[in-house]
Amino acid sequence: VHNFVKGFQLSLLEHFYSHPLSVLCCKVQESEKRVQLLSHNQFENIRRLPSFRRFVESQEVEKQAALLTDDKCLKETAQALLKGLYSYHENYFPILRCLHAFTSSLPKYPLGKQIRELHCACLERSVWEREEYESAMQLVRMLAKDELVAILEKCVDILISSSAKFLRTALEKLERYVHLLNNLEEASSDQEKSISSLEDLQKKTDLYHLQKTLLEMKESRRVKKLTTFEMLRFEIVDFIDGLVRNYLAPAEMQTLHEVMYFSAANTLREHLNATPRAALHTALNNPYFYLKDDALKCGAESISGAAPDICIAYKLHLECGRLINLVDWLEAFSTVVTTAGNTDSRVKNQTDDIIHARFIRAVSELEFLGFIKPTKQKTDHVARLTWGSC
Repeated sequence: VHNFVKGFQLSLLEHFYSHPLSVLCCKVQESEKRVQLLSHNQFENIRRLPSFRRFVESQEVEKQAALLTDDKCLKETAQALLKGLYSYHENYFPILRCLHAFTSSLPKYPLGKQIRELHCACLERSVWEREEYESAMQLVRMLAKDELVAILEKCVDILISSSAKFLRTALEKLERYVHLLNNLEEASSDQEKSISSLEDLQKKTDLYHLQKTLLEMKESRRVKKLTTFEMLRFEIVDFIDGLVRNYLAPAEMQTLHEVMYFSAANTLREHLNATPRAALHTALNNPYFYLKDDALKCGAESISGAAPDICIAYKLHLECGRLINLVDWLEAFSTVVTTAGNTDSRVKNQTDDIIHARFIRAVSELEFLGFIKPTKQKTDHVARLTWGSC
């Protein structure tokens, strides 16, 4: 959980810091106001978005020209597209929960037991194109009446609690299916067969045998005449499948999804899977990279006297061989910190003892970080534990 929270925080930071159009990632009423305040450069950023370019290509020639040249036309279109994106979210999550109600109790959990697994599957690509989805739908087509009614009632409750206006028709249809199932009298014999079939499937631990059994049951249904319950069950499953295809399309298929979705997983991995050695070398070899102090700017081969003592000692040790003479190292360190061109007031009028103490502290810090260690070969030398220029 801790790593997930850190990853989520970094995703938010990266999205809002690096994406200029993240300013539109807000409530729909606020986004309409912010679109009105966008500059020409920000409209150009919208035109560069891959999802918007796909949208433009699908329009007529006259509309394409207006979207690419007229900021006013783009402003109106962007507002409509953002509303569509909010409608997508409003419809997506209730249907996701409905699909999870159907698949979370199936044998072997083809689409995962937790809703987060199903959500990830839907985000990655069209879930209905997955083999696991087809297996799940085949299992749903064998549910008993009581199980089917219980799941449909869950879906009804989910849609009732939803604020999505476009799902009212779906809600009415689900309620009608529940009513038809409750008034169906001839489902008892078929119900027993379905229960026994699912119990057999529960016992199948091998995916091969599970698929083989599903194919056999599918073939047997072709031979015998379907009962009223079976026909109704097929109709219900087809209806649910239609909802999935209409409302659970991947987010990357939505125009302007870049405004609200962060997809730079590689950047996130670089932050979470840190490389301490490279970070230490960068910090010690080029302190300006992190501190952003103009006094620390210098070439790769030069050393700034204004740099922290450990950085000076580190860059000097890179010029040495396997064994480093402490006396020579101290002399070089003293030369850098007391150079005539150094304007740092800290080093003015300092005694040799103070410079010596600063050097000892810097060397001790390098030893603590594992760059050097004492050696028994020569008492006035230390052994370098790195090689080359790092």
